[in-house]
Amino acid sequence: MVYLILFLMGISLAFVDNLSDHLGTIFSVSLVFLGCITLANLAGLWLLDARHGRLSGERGLPPLSKWTLLLDSVKLCVVILTGILAGQFLDEEWFAVDTLSEWALMLLLLLIGIQLRNSGMKLRQILLNPWGLAISLTVMTSSWVGGLAGAWLLNMPLSQGLAFASGNGWYSLSGILISDRLGPVLGSAAFLNDLARELVAILIIPTLMRRHPSCAIGYGGATAMDFTLPVLQRSGGVSVVPVAIVSGFILSLAGPVLILSFLSLTA
Repeated sequence: MVYLILFLMGISLAFVDNLSDHLGTIFSVSLVFLGCITLANLAGLWLLDARHGRLSGERGLPPLSKWTLLLDSVKLCVVILTGILAGQFLDEEWFAVDTLSEWALMLLLLLIGIQLRNSGMKLRQILLNPWGLAISLTVMTSSWVGGLAGAWLLNMPLSQGLAFASGNGWYSLSGILISDRLGPVLGSAAFLNDLARELVAILIIPTLMRRHPSCAIGYGGATAMDFTLPVLQRSGGVSVVPVAIVSGFILSLAGPVLILSFLSLTA
């Protein structure tokens, strides 16, 4: 489903009028928000680690090679580029990419709910895990700080900056919701911002895990319960899995609510 949504997002990018003229805006907006949110997240999570301490006991498996991590990142980029190329041969009038993306997103949400149920975790376990809850709250609040800083630097409405910051790495969600409200250019920037966050996360998790586990778990945002979970488990052992699932679940649950709430404040 993630690959399908990426493919559809690529087609949506291809449908942007004069895409080449907007690439500068898309990349500059996404890079500014990525930088601001990353600095704010890592600072907040570092302070949380200073209180919580390092991991003890079980160690994870030997880290995956950088080539393996790079290949995973390349796969995502190839799917997006394939969608852009396919979009060159499709007619925007009859190919309802926005409708298909929304249905694919709803199906993905359904599958995530089923995945959580099959994991055996109850809602009480999720909501009462103190470390996972602390990580998710730290990520949310520090992301808002980064989003406000990015909006200030780009001279954008603060509510838009908060919407950008609330994606928490869930690119398939933020790209669709922000495109619907603010247009495909800013939607593409939000998409690239959260996609780049996920790619950075899988590269830095092995390095951060032993000394700064909250940073390693939290920086991936909502992806801590799915895409980055295997890397987290391999780097930190089985003990980090419940914390990652709890943090990722809360951020995933809050993401659509927060994005839509902040977008509703945009004039």
